[in-house]
Amino acid sequence: MRISVVTVCYNSEATVRDTVESFLTQTWSDKELLVVDGLSTDRTVEIVRSYGSQDIRIISERDVGVFDAMNKGLRNFAGDAVGFLNSDDTFHDPDVLSAVAEGLAGADVVYGDLLMVTDHRSKEVVREWRAGPFGARAFQRGWQPPHPGFFVRRGVAAATGEFDLSYKTASDYDWMLRALSLPDLRVRYIPRVLADFQMGGVSTRDWQATLRGTMETLRSRRRHLKAPAIDAAVFLRLIRRIGQIRKLSKYYGG
Repeated sequence: MRISVVTVCYNSEATVRDTVESFLTQTWSDKELLVVDGLSTDRTVEIVRSYGSQDIRIISERDVGVFDAMNKGLRNFAGDAVGFLNSDDTFHDPDVLSAVAEGLAGADVVYGDLLMVTDHRSKEVVREWRAGPFGARAFQRGWQPPHPGFFVRRGVAAATGEFDLSYKTASDYDWMLRALSLPDLRVRYIPRVLADFQMGGVSTRDWQATLRGTMETLRSRRRHLKAPAIDAAVFLRLIRRIGQIRKLSKYYGG
């Protein structure tokens, strides 16, 4: 099984090397890294090309944001399955894609856990995202899987469609919700950490970003799950998030 990893980036020279190297050191050999760059003005593309790997492809052209770039990844990945890894994140260890491939041997969707870290030098953990199993009405109960470490077979990606660009921060949530709402889906949770997510991106920058994301996820549930104007998941998602935090002051930038 060929597994494609899509990494979108723009002016990511400070972090993209860690991302690429975490892919290249994967023990699963049938893999592809598709880097979708938004015409970076720094050394991002130069750094990626410097590895000279046949397992890496690069698309570098103007886009209208991260989810537009992710849609380009969906249109162009070559594998039997696809997942996303941000340009400032890394796979947790060299056996992640092997675990994903094993899971996909009997499933249509696999996902695992995530560590949210201050940086990739110290790997100091701020938040531990233990996703747990997927079940009926999971999204209504405030559950969601982490997007880095969420892999789907090609047929699932095609049936789900593209990321909805009307969402500014929660289009990944909406995409996973739609994917997991498909009928007759075989879903497998891998109870291990798959990715290390570096804090400070658009969705984790401050409480205002958290509030914006909360309202966007509610809009997705209202649209696709017929949720009421305010549902229990608004509060349950916050409770789950607080329960995952290891260092509260750093999470809120204190």
